[in-house]
Amino acid sequence: MTDAITRRRPASDASGPEPWTAPLEPALGNRFLCRLRAIRRMSLSILWTIVASVPQRALLRRKSANKIVFARFYWATICRILGLRVRVVGEAAGTIRDSLAVRNGERPIIFVANHSSWLDIAVAGGILPTVFVAKQQIADWPVIGTLARLGRTIFVSRQRNNTGRELQAMTDRLNNGDNLILFPEGTSTDGTHVLPFMSSFFAIAKPSRVDPTLPTPPSVLIQPVSIVYDRLDGLPIGRARRTALAWYGDMELAPHIWSVTQWRSLGATVILHPPVDPADFPSRKELSSAVQEIVALGVAQLHHNPDQPEAIQL
Repeated sequence: MTDAITRRRPASDASGPEPWTAPLEPALGNRFLCRLRAIRRMSLSILWTIVASVPQRALLRRKSANKIVFARFYWATICRILGLRVRVVGEAAGTIRDSLAVRNGERPIIFVANHSSWLDIAVAGGILPTVFVAKQQIADWPVIGTLARLGRTIFVSRQRNNTGRELQAMTDRLNNGDNLILFPEGTSTDGTHVLPFMSSFFAIAKPSRVDPTLPTPPSVLIQPVSIVYDRLDGLPIGRARRTALAWYGDMELAPHIWSVTQWRSLGATVILHPPVDPADFPSRKELSSAVQEIVALGVAQLHHNPDQPEAIQL
């Protein structure tokens, strides 16, 4: 299945830049201000999370779309606290709907994105009406596990004997009108390339067979999403700095957060590509390959046009 947050060492790329475990060292006179900035941002993020958890817990008890709206507001605020400006190219295909709309023929959206950093969660969560799908271990992580549950995250494992239960959980969410977001690379990368997508991640969009004991998944659309971090302290990020914000390999989370929060400002651009219909592809493998090609092309376009996202062809 998928990991909203996961870390594995990506396949080696001899032509790529060396991995970065921390951003560039600031000038000696600015180090104190950089560290003070990091402390302020982390403190504000924790305070905002505590404050936001109260209304979100109340909203989760109700059958209301406000819990989705508030989740987007929460992540958008986290981006502002971190000094992360997000530019969006294109429009989200998904909207906020209920189970009646799905029964009347509206199609939920499965957003499919590349994955290079823990920042992807805040970026995607702030602009998309979606529910994340994360590995089961995250449920037990301090703070992050609580955030995931408040965001109505679906937790999955990679054990084959749990596949039916996990597909049922995702099917239930889709039938209730939720959209989902998947990161089918199965790992985070250095942001330079997009790894091949695992076709198993598309099982909910294109079931190979229908289990009569499980609810039938609704017909869905897939919207490819390309995420690139392209500005650092107001300047475009070139190849040498591209991995400064990536969290992958053996990097520890806490030191990486400490490093990233020291920058004055960050920038990300997100391309929301036109949706594709799984029914147009004869197999899950061909579907995953086609979506990966779209996402990878968008990432490459953003690397070549960091200052002109409006010029990118969708």
